Amino acid sequence: MSARRLVDLLCSMKLTIGCLIAALVLVFVGTLAQVHYGAHLVQERFFQSTFVWWPMESSDGFAVPVFPGGHLIGAVMLVNLVAAHLRRFRLNWRHLGIHLIHGGLIVMLAGGLFTDLFAVESFMRLGPGDALNYSQHAANVELAVISEKAPEFDQVTAIPESRLRRGGVIEHRSLPFRIVVEHFYRNARLEMAGQSGSGKPLADQGIGAGVVVTERPRATAMDERDLKAASIRIEPIPQAGQAAPKPLGTWLVSEALGAPQRFSCAGGSWRIALRLQRFYKPYTLTLQRFTHETYAGTDIPKNFASHVTLIDPERAVKRDVLIYMNHPLRYRGETFYQSGFEKGDQATILQTVHNPTFVAPYIACIVIGAGLLIQFSRHFVGFSRGKKAAC
Repeated sequence: MSARRLVDLLCSMKLTIGCLIAALVLVFVGTLAQVHYGAHLVQERFFQSTFVWWPMESSDGFAVPVFPGGHLIGAVMLVNLVAAHLRRFRLNWRHLGIHLIHGGLIVMLAGGLFTDLFAVESFMRLGPGDALNYSQHAANVELAVISEKAPEFDQVTAIPESRLRRGGVIEHRSLPFRIVVEHFYRNARLEMAGQSGSGKPLADQGIGAGVVVTERPRATAMDERDLKAASIRIEPIPQAGQAAPKPLGTWLVSEALGAPQRFSCAGGSWRIALRLQRFYKPYTLTLQRFTHETYAGTDIPKNFASHVTLIDPERAVKRDVLIYMNHPLRYRGETFYQSGFEKGDQATILQTVHNPTFVAPYIACIVIGAGLLIQFSRHFVGFSRGKKAAC
């Protein structure tokens, strides 16, 4: 294809219509797929992907792309809109409204795409008196390797879930050993070895040595979540001129195992645990009080609010904040919403959103609104003058 034909294709109205039709089909099929796969999995596989792969879940990992995903459709629409506008752009005050409308649409599409790619949603669970300087992802996990050398603090090496899924050997300069991921389970069932009718434990060290793991289909219900697990082998890295030491064994790590498991290597003590991914912050939130009001005679929540203390040593900030419905806390590029609470009001749940492009929709709406106002005003003035001339 020549460069001219490629430019013509990128600027064509046919491409615009094709993207709109593809988006409608994707939304329709994705909505139907939620019946069997649930909202979270469908959002990940249909709308937050470059392609829709089939089958969605395959034991052997084989799948083929069958339809463009939400990211690809959005990116093509953005390129098509920008290319068409640049090609037909003429600096003319009569077309100022049209230019503003197109500019607002470009900002809206770009903002939506970047929000989907770079926004991070997490949550913070706080009980009365709890103080936290991190939030946790609702689904993704990480393998935390903790050194106990320093008594005053923990040195943590966090290995993200995306790296664990790939398997193989993991090495890091902060670790005197390598981690070999033998198997990663997206959703697993853990049973004690004596309770399982078949199979044997994968691990030979730690609490996992008495646990049998079986793989399960991905969770699809709104109130369910995947229980992730992994079997890892720990191998000390030999020093120069030394023979390769024996492996320290195979360990099972999972959120369901609770407390971290300990082992010794290179003269130090270490802990390993599979936990929800953490996002550390340079400030601390402390829950002072949680209030929960209900409508009289019912258990229906009327209002629930968290009274927290924000402490930021770097900026010498210490202030009390009230977070409740539709009144979030915004600080350092993050927004804390009052999301929920645990039964018995034992803890409050704050949803944390870090979105670097959160202002894009507001800017887009203002620009598009201004463009529409200018365009309709110009046509209205022209129409009024025509009516007067006719009279």
